[in-house]
Amino acid sequence: MDAQTLLSRVGDTLSVRRAFGDPIDRNGFLVIPVALVAGGGGGGEGQMAPSSTDLSSGNDKEVASNGANSPPIGSGGGLGGVIVPLGVYVVREDKVVWKPVVQPMLLALVALSLVRLITKHVLK
Repeated sequence: MDAQTLLSRVGDTLSVRRAFGDPIDRNGFLVIPVALVAGGGGGGEGQMAPSSTDLSSGNDKEVASNGANSPPIGSGGGLGGVIVPLGVYVVREDKVVWKPVVQPMLLALVALSLVRLITKHVLK
């Protein structure tokens, strides 16, 4: 897969459609789910440097499969992403209300981080 195809797929995956879900209309209420969408990636390619044994023997190129002398070439890439639900907007008539999602795991991580900071500061 070439880089252009990969980047177009990433753009489709990490889009605003993922952050704001499809609105749900029930009994006069319009509910719009909201999530945090974040991602990143990287890639590259290049020629490998000759090994120290190749340099000492004067052979700074390897023989390619077609028989031509050329340094080995490598390429690679990767990406990752996360989608975290944040809450919903509830719309009724002319009023919009934000209802956040309570995330026990996130609250626990924040609490543990605060405890660690406090104990580290006290023990100094």
